[in-house]
Amino acid sequence: MTGAGGTTTAVRFIRAGEDIPVDTPRVPAREAARDELSDPMYHEHDPNLLERGLDRFWDWIGDLFSDAAGTAPGGPLGLVVLVLILSALVAALWWRLGTPRRAAHTPETLFGDTLRSTADHRATATAHAEARRWTEAVQERMRALVRSLEDRAVLDPRPGRTADEAASEAGRLMPAHADRLRAAARVFDDVTYGGRTADEAAYLALCTLDLDLEAAKPLLATGAARGAAG
Repeated sequence: MTGAGGTTTAVRFIRAGEDIPVDTPRVPAREAARDELSDPMYHEHDPNLLERGLDRFWDWIGDLFSDAAGTAPGGPLGLVVLVLILSALVAALWWRLGTPRRAAHTPETLFGDTLRSTADHRATATAHAEARRWTEAVQERMRALVRSLEDRAVLDPRPGRTADEAASEAGRLMPAHADRLRAAARVFDDVTYGGRTADEAAYLALCTLDLDLEAAKPLLATGAARGAAG
């Protein structure tokens, strides 16, 4: 159809029975689309809550390592080296300090219910040392040391005595060895109740102390001898 001035205008005729186009406003259209997409049939294959949580967790781990690798010297390889070094340090501390205990133990008696001689304790300590079981060797050598002092009447036999008590009592009678006695008792308590492990050096130091005490004279014996002479 040609209008005034020669301008052609397209005219669309709507046939009878044809629907008239509907222009839906934006907001109602958006709400209708949201209602349609909320139908469960559209979400049958979506991940569940646990799967979504795991996906976010692994994404966070990946981002964490990516950031660490970016800041570590040498990039990813440097990060791996740092992790290995830290793991070695933790393992070394674990081996040196022993398994951590949840609660501190109250020191118990030095000897068990079975009465054993000094020679028995020393023989057992030697057997443990030959098998390189240093913790057990230290325990038995400390028991042999105290039993020897009881046999010599330096200490009165007392079943309920602890290692600290034995070291304190013997140290008063043998002051030249008091510091080493306290150190020996501390090692005994650490390996017996503190969860630490002994080594060869600790065992050899205890053996030396045991032999030195055998050759030493307590102050009580010296005083008694002087009183008899007077």
